[in-house]
Amino acid sequence: MTMHPFIRPLLLALCAACACSAALAKLPPPAPEAAAKAAEAAAKAAWAGKVDNYKLCQSQDRVAAHYRKTNTAAKPAASAGASCTEPGPFAYTPPAAKPIEAAGAHSPPGTASSPPSTQTPSAAASAPKS
Repeated sequence: MTMHPFIRPLLLALCAACACSAALAKLPPPAPEAAAKAAEAAAKAAWAGKVDNYKLCQSQDRVAAHYRKTNTAAKPAASAGASCTEPGPFAYTPPAAKPIEAAGAHSPPGTASSPPSTQTPSAAASAPKS
């Protein structure tokens, strides 16, 4: 028995759609420990980038100084420009977590300081107007 020419591409498209939907499944949020570890890794990566920029700046300064020293036709440096700033050692302090109550999760946004100012019952106030 032979298959119709359009069945094979249809089956392949169906299999691809199933694989893509499985890949796009929603993942649960990370645990607080994992989120803290990811934040520390991001901070360390940013610090490593600053160290790399510092080393690049130093090497560019050395190359420019050597060029000015060896090339007699080179113009003297007009200004020193931005000097290289060393980032220092890696130091990470995690942000302090707010307590649940400070986040306002369990408390209403404001407290009632006086009774409502109208004498209208709530059922009449929420009735649809015609």
